[in-house]
Order: sequence, then C-alpha cells, then structure tokens
Amino acid sequence: MKRAVAVVDDAWLIRESIGLLMPGFEVVAAVATVEELVRRAPAVDLVLLDLHLANLEQQPDVRQGVAAVRTLTRHGYRVCVYSQEERPFVLAACIAAGASGVVSKATPRARTEALFLDVAAGGTVVPQPVVGILEVLVRRDCITLLSERQRQILHGRARGLSYAQVARELFVSESTLRGYWFELTRSLSESLRGLTPGEIEHALGLAPGDLLEFWADGTADRREWWRIGRGPLGRGGARKAGRPPTGVR
Repeated sequence: MKRAVAVVDDAWLIRESIGLLMPGFEVVAAVATVEELVRRAPAVDLVLLDLHLANLEQQPDVRQGVAAVRTLTRHGYRVCVYSQEERPFVLAACIAAGASGVVSKATPRARTEALFLDVAAGGTVVPQPVVGILEVLVRRDCITLLSERQRQILHGRARGLSYAQVARELFVSESTLRGYWFELTRSLSESLRGLTPGEIEHALGLAPGDLLEFWADGTADRREWWRIGRGPLGRGGARKAGRPPTGVR
C-alpha cells in the first residue's frame, strides 16, 4: 500500500519528481510553501519539507527552517526534513522542534525512499552528526532521563553502528531496538525543548559568533531569527571560512 505524502519545496523539480522516482508514495500535495500546505490541509502520512524555502523576490515572507517545522507539527503533521542543510546544530533544532526525521538530498534514491517509508510508518531517522550532538548533551548532563539501555543504543549509533549491529551487540531484535530508539529520540526532543538558549549553546559546544548567520543584519527583526540564509552569507547562511563548532564533527 502506498503512503500518502505531501512535498513542500521551492524547487519544482523536487516537487514533481518524488512521485515518479519513489513508487512507495502517492504525492497528494506538492507545494512551494508551508502556508499553502496548511491552507489546503491534505490528509497525508508524511510531509517532506525543505528547510530553505524563501525566494526573496517572489515570496519573501514564507516560513522556513525551524519555524516551518513547528508550524507543520502544530497542525498535526508528521514531518521529515529533506534538505541540503548540513549544520548539525540546525538539524538538531529541527528534531527538537518536532521533526521525526532528517534526510539529506545527497542520499541515494533507494535509500532515501526507504528512510521516508520508515518515518511515515512511525519511525525516527536521525543523521549521524545529530546523534553525536545528542550524545554531547548526555555527556554534559544536560539530559539525565535516559535509561541505561537507551544510553547503550545512543553510544552505538554515535559510533556509526547500524541498527542491526547494535541489536546484535545488545542481544535484542532490531524491531525492539527501533522501539527503544523511538522512545530515546522522543525523550531527547522533550529535553531539548526544556533547555534555555544558553544551555543549548553550551551543550552543543558553540563558540561566540557560531550562530550569527541567523541574524541577517543589524536591522533585521529579531523575531524573524528563523529566516536562515537571508543575509549576505548566502543561501543557508553557512560560513565560508572559520573553524567548526567545538564538539560538532
């Protein structure tokens, strides 16, 4: 049975190709903005969301980034971020905002479809760099509610082990391990929501200036911090030079 999916992406090629390239999905809605999807309110199993949606000439005021994730989850949608964004602390913020998965657009098609189906079926997909960040939170005692088994799973995944490899190490079935992983990521998301900005900055090992790309310029309305990439640093706001944040690899 095909899964019903909605695609939110400002690139028409992405919107039009998902249904053609991934036979496991029926694309119910393919739109350029979160606002349009909310207006249509389609019933779907999953929303595939690009993080960077703003076209400064045609649609300068659309929600994007973490704000887009929050809007969709508040409307009851299950969200998988499908983006070229690579900054681990941005992706961690998406998980904390309620996204159930993050998949890179660089992932091969067959693997991408499998990950999408996993999220649509109720699973959670967290990229390796984000798993590493979550481990940093645990190590620095910013999250203390994890069980010993959850810590073991996090430890294995943070070191690149697959679900199957971790399951063998812990002598449990892969389906049981995925259940533990779901509870783990839900607990971590709840914990991240409860941290203050200063605690998150410290936990992620960020140095002064690491988050400046969120502030487009000195005149920007700071209520619009979620507009990733509005400023002169370019789309996505990534720095072209400088060291990576400490503790994030």
